[in-house]
Amino acid sequence: MEQLAQIQISHILFLGFAALAVVAAFNVILQRNPIYSAIGLIVVLCALAAIFLTLSAQFIAAIQIIVYAGAIMVLFVFVIMLLNIREEESRADNQKYLKYLAVPLFLALIGEVMAVIRTVGNPAASDKPTGTVEWLADGMFKQYVLPFEATSVLILMAIVGSMLLARRESKADTNKIEEALIAAQQPTEKAEEEVAA
Repeated sequence: MEQLAQIQISHILFLGFAALAVVAAFNVILQRNPIYSAIGLIVVLCALAAIFLTLSAQFIAAIQIIVYAGAIMVLFVFVIMLLNIREEESRADNQKYLKYLAVPLFLALIGEVMAVIRTVGNPAASDKPTGTVEWLADGMFKQYVLPFEATSVLILMAIVGSMLLARRESKADTNKIEEALIAAQQPTEKAEEEVAA
């Protein structure tokens, strides 16, 4: 009876954190302000860490908080602040064909998730316990070493690209700077003429 009550509590916690993650994920994609989207993503990552705890994967939960909710989100917020997205630039693009691609891509994602669920074996049948450091290192540095390294190169390329985007100046900004410099030089020229006269 006690074990049944404990299972029910873990199921309730799992479902509660899963619902929180889904609501926060919708908040990420529906927010106009990128900072609010980043905060929603932090909530998603923390909810996923709590889900890992309910699945007895303490190490993965700790890594989820330390790496993703900590370091990666600081990087995201830094890039958002560095790009200095203005309100007129953050409006939705006028590319109307993208909304027609959304449904097929969503169906492809659902199909991929179903295929993964169907092909994943029973973790209890494995010789190594799931969620431990040894289990994670075995998958990351043996079976999935190529995707792991490709992801690190992709993140590095994204950082370099964001720096290049941040350094690029628009023509409007350049024109405003030139007008301000001309306006600043005009009073000094008048003062020099008055002194010379």
